[in-house]
Order: sequence, then C-alpha cells, then structure tokens
Amino acid sequence: MRMKQLFLLAGFLVSGLAAEAQQTIFNVPSSDITPAHRIMAQVQLDINREEVCSMSTLDYGLNHNWEIGLNLYHFDYERPAHTWLRNDTTTHIPYAPLLLLNAQKTIDLTDNLHLGLGGQTGLNLAAAHKTAWVGWAYGNLGYEFDGKHYKTVAGVFAGNRRYLADGPTLGVHLGIDAGIWYEKVHVLADWASGSHDYGQLILGAEVYLAKHLPIALGWRRSNQDGEQALVLQLTYSPD
Repeated sequence: MRMKQLFLLAGFLVSGLAAEAQQTIFNVPSSDITPAHRIMAQVQLDINREEVCSMSTLDYGLNHNWEIGLNLYHFDYERPAHTWLRNDTTTHIPYAPLLLLNAQKTIDLTDNLHLGLGGQTGLNLAAAHKTAWVGWAYGNLGYEFDGKHYKTVAGVFAGNRRYLADGPTLGVHLGIDAGIWYEKVHVLADWASGSHDYGQLILGAEVYLAKHLPIALGWRRSNQDGEQALVLQLTYSPD
C-alpha cells in the first residue's frame, strides 16, 4: 500500500472527530480503549545525556470502541544548551514540538483478539521558519490471555519523515504487557523497526502506586546508533 493511501486511511479514521490519542506500552500503542465517558492520561520522560524528552497523552473514551484525545510530543529540553528544542528545518530529528489530534477504533475479532486502527496528525508548534503537517498511522492485532493478565500487540505503522525523522516510512512494531503480579507489578517491553527516532527497544517494569495509577521505569536503546536512555512513565488508567 502506498504512503498516500495509508494517510488517506488515517484521515478517514479521524474524520468527524475533534481529537484522539492512544495509550502506549512504552513507545508502541497498546490498542487498549479508554472506557466510554472516562479519561486516561499518560506522561512519559525519556532522559539521556543530551536531552530530557517529554510526551503527554490525554484520552477520552467514546461509545462503540472509539477514543479521542490530544498529544503533545517532542517537548524536549536540551541539557547542554539549557534551552527547549525547536525544530522545523531538518528531518535528521523529528519536528518539535508537536501538537497532535488522534483517533483509535478497536474491533473485537474474538473474546481475546482485537484489531486496533489508529493514527495521529497535527502541526509543529513554535516554528521559527515554517509550520508543517506531520502524520502517523498504524494497525495492530492485540491478544489477551489468562484473564487479561497478559497482553501482546503486533502491528504495522506508516508516518512521514517530519514525524519519524530520516529512515523508513513503513515498519512493524511489537509489544507485551505481562501482569506477573496483576495490577501490582507488570513487565513491559516494546520494539519498533527502523533507523529513525521511533525505531527503538524499551524494556522495563511497572508498579501500581494505586489501582488506577501505575508508574513504569524502562531502559531504551535506539536502533540507529545504540543510544541509551532512562524512560519514566506515569499513567492514570480508568480500567
């Protein structure tokens, strides 16, 4: 499928909606849907030697397995320069910061298997030279077993280089959420292909501070150059 067709699919998914966002395992969408008329919030910090990178998500659940929300991505602080990153000139790194509207729909295939379709689109904020459109879309198969204590996801994605940075514009991603001690301690892992900013491996663990408030700590390794970072993620989940 051509890139244009994939983005038309993403546009169809978000048409008629004000906004959307997806909960992630770390980096890869979990394809879980926020319950109708409930709110999910997630904040993630990626901390390395050069930067503190921030990504925030707010979801609102709709009926019929839809959710909508808003993302603020690549709100990054450059530690050596003591300044906030602003990029609208090069795709060596993603455009930043990004304000994104998103949408996700899941379709139950069996009691344990579902299809998740989603995407996010928006603009780079605080542009010094120009404001430009960015976009990303995906399709996931999610599988749950042992009373939803264990969840896996596998899917494909497509995005433009202003969103992903230089590298392949098509790829695959995988993830697992293993409730070793359900809603107490979980093991999390996800991986995305590609030599761009999205292409990375993250391994970590999640501890529930309260039933609806898990905090996760992970180790990240970039596919492109092996750069490593600490990932901290806090989620409020109404499930």
